[in-house]
Amino acid sequence: MAYKITGNWKKGIAFDKHTLSSSYLGVDQFGHDKWDNTRSEMGELVFQLKYKSQSDVIPKIIQLLDRIKGIEEMDLIVPIPPTDATRKFQPVSLIAQALGKHRNVEVILDLLVKKPGGAQLKNVDDPIERQKLLRESIAISETRDVSGLKILLVDDLFRSGDIIGCDRSSTQAG
Repeated sequence: MAYKITGNWKKGIAFDKHTLSSSYLGVDQFGHDKWDNTRSEMGELVFQLKYKSQSDVIPKIIQLLDRIKGIEEMDLIVPIPPTDATRKFQPVSLIAQALGKHRNVEVILDLLVKKPGGAQLKNVDDPIERQKLLRESIAISETRDVSGLKILLVDDLFRSGDIIGCDRSSTQAG
């Protein structure tokens, strides 16, 4: 189920909710909060890819994304840069590359760059603060002029964990 998102772009969607329900179970023996989570099909696949390093789920993710029409009309697919650059592999980049190959759309992995010291946004609830931190943490690299192109931005989490795509008419930062 796709969710429309609004912003400074022509069209934006979150593919599905990551977590459908979540119940707090308490603290484990190591002092960590424990939760009983029920995820959507996409949410579970992204969880397996991101946290269990199961790259064999990528074809199923791409199959689910076939429900989104018009991706093949994009000029570029661009993954959002990772928060954790030390990860063994980058889930969002893998999804973007597989989607680009499947839909025959060029993928540029380094068009957006994460500035050093950027804060994680997933724990920031205030939308104004989130926008400020986002502007401070991600920049467009100088590698290519993409003015006027239709760009699909791909990320694995949209607040609670959704796949997101945005078709921006302008690529100006900020």
